[in-house]
Amino acid sequence: MSSAARGVLPFAVMCFGMFIALLDIQIVASSLADIGGGLSAAQDEISWVQTAYLIAEICIIPLSGWLTRVFSTRWLFTASALGFTLSSVLCGMAWDIDSMILFRALQGMLGASMIPTVFTSSFHYFEGHRRVYAAAVVGTIASIAPSLGPVIGGWITDTLDWRWLFYINLVPGFLVTIGVAALVDIDKPDLRLLKGADYLGIALMAVALGTLEYVLEEGARWNWLSDHTIRNCAVMSAVAGILFVIRSLTFAQPVVDLRALGNRNFLLGCILSFVTGIGMFATIYLTPLFLGYVRGFSAWQTGVAVFSTGVASIVGVPVYVMLGKRVDLRWLMLFGLASFGLSMWSFTFITNDWGGDQLLIPQILRGFPQVFAVAPAVTLGLGSLSPARLKYASGLFNMMRNLGGAVGIAVCGAVLNDQTNLHFLNIASTLTPANAAMNDLLAGLGARLTDVLGSVPAGHLAALEQLRAIAYREAATMAYADAFRTIMLAFLVTTPLALLLRRVSPPKTAAADAH
Repeated sequence: MSSAARGVLPFAVMCFGMFIALLDIQIVASSLADIGGGLSAAQDEISWVQTAYLIAEICIIPLSGWLTRVFSTRWLFTASALGFTLSSVLCGMAWDIDSMILFRALQGMLGASMIPTVFTSSFHYFEGHRRVYAAAVVGTIASIAPSLGPVIGGWITDTLDWRWLFYINLVPGFLVTIGVAALVDIDKPDLRLLKGADYLGIALMAVALGTLEYVLEEGARWNWLSDHTIRNCAVMSAVAGILFVIRSLTFAQPVVDLRALGNRNFLLGCILSFVTGIGMFATIYLTPLFLGYVRGFSAWQTGVAVFSTGVASIVGVPVYVMLGKRVDLRWLMLFGLASFGLSMWSFTFITNDWGGDQLLIPQILRGFPQVFAVAPAVTLGLGSLSPARLKYASGLFNMMRNLGGAVGIAVCGAVLNDQTNLHFLNIASTLTPANAAMNDLLAGLGARLTDVLGSVPAGHLAALEQLRAIAYREAATMAYADAFRTIMLAFLVTTPLALLLRRVSPPKTAAADAH
């Protein structure tokens, strides 16, 4: 049996673990309203159910290369899968929003190492042109898993209960744990690396990323730098980030290989991976939120409405694999990024009555090119590095995509908060006695509600309340369009960078020493 054939089963088990970890980022997306209701959480608090998971992942993913060398791929992945499974049970047992955020952070932190180790393992198990297929598989999982999350999550919530979004991980999590421990044998642990490791660098990175995400997530809620806590966190993030960069570039054995950014392909791959993460995760956050809070869809209705994204992503995979052997990957990536940007533009026409039918074309434009945007970045970005630095660089590369997702969700949350208030004030300023259309609407609503309530003052008051609700709904819808427009601008600015990538020829021999 060839080495490639022997590597298929352990690689498949690891890919399944990665799929579960990525799925859980967005499996809560279509059920945020249910989770918020079950935990008595406000709408501006509920986004932390996703963001806490992403922040924890972002802090651990860059360390995966060092952790793999210390504990080996097998035992790090095994521990990660087991920890992810147990923390999933804790999420299902959460009793309030604070406990949920804590357990989600724990879930993301413990499961984070499953993602980058799959990327580097693909370079170990496959060689030559088979790496194009392996990259397509990894890219497919990275793009499809978040897309399927809201669909699967919606079905689970409506069929069982939102707590089963987490309990459902129990069986597959244990299967992955056992499978990896039994099948994966890539490298050996070296516990000596624990001595003299860059623990200061680890602490600086965690502080920089954690406080940055807090500022982005809570800034709009507390009026940004005018708030003492937000201002202090912004300063802490900047100082810790600068010190981390200096430390990583001067320490002999840094836990994150920032020097790899000197490779043009890797640098551009990280930038484009960051923007792709914004598009992937932020849109899956925005769309279910719109359907749940503006349209009033149930979790299952939301899942069905966004299902076309996952289907389009799956359809795009065989097309990418077919073209990947014949067409320059840089052009495929350019197509993927440009199509993603085009889909964001189509989302900006959103109105308060949009549902699955109206979302179909924008979501196809978003789903189909996902693998075209993700997979080439793996081959062109990581494939351009020497085997010796692949592990450390893979953690940084994967962090950029998830960091993009966390930043994208936070920024879009801020846009929704600020722009909803702005649009509401603008709409309200037009609702004066001189507005004939408003007077006709109030008269009609007041008459109907008076018949129901049996009192003219009560009917008039209820009509005013409905008018306020309509104005707020329209303001919120316009804010969602603004958020999608913000994502579109990110793609518009960065898509041309794909043309600057150098072509990478797949090596003829496996880089086993990468592990």
